[in-house]
Amino acid sequence: MKSVRLFFATSILLAGTAFSSASDDHDAMMQGAHSGMDHSAMMEHGAPAPAMTEGGQAAFAAIQEIVAALLADPRTDWDTVNIEALRQHLIDMDNVTMRARVTTEAVPGGARFSVASDDPAVQTSIRAMTVAHAATMDGVEGWSLKAEETPNGATLTATGDEVRIRALGYIGLMTVGMHHQEHHLALARGAMPH
Repeated sequence: MKSVRLFFATSILLAGTAFSSASDDHDAMMQGAHSGMDHSAMMEHGAPAPAMTEGGQAAFAAIQEIVAALLADPRTDWDTVNIEALRQHLIDMDNVTMRARVTTEAVPGGARFSVASDDPAVQTSIRAMTVAHAATMDGVEGWSLKAEETPNGATLTATGDEVRIRALGYIGLMTVGMHHQEHHLALARGAMPH
């Protein structure tokens, strides 16, 4: 019986020492590089908060990503950097994605998308994005892309693989090709990629 009590006493003592050591390590960490932060909110649920990666808003996050790339590149020519051009392009992207009306008409081998708005600013965005995308991506995936300006926006006629074209629709076709990030960096550097 004495050995059982000794075992339990030793176990409690070791557990207390381990807990105290872990607590001391945690206290030291909290007083280190992150001493200016209030960790009470993070620790309420027993675990530190995960690393933050979201910029809070998609356009802001896209600009933040480009600015970080420019800052990290010692070859950046700051005399030509134009973040405002990138911001204006992201406004066009937002207008086309969120504010345009799209109607779809089946054509042999694909579809014609009429993209319109009653708002002149959105109309301008539709024209800029649709015409530039068709010129850049014509032939990609074996598709033919033709754009025309209209009084209220633009049309995009896509032919090639009608099943995929019709399934993707206008906005899906606008996303095809991982050229957007390079395009954004080129705009920010002061180039006019389209």
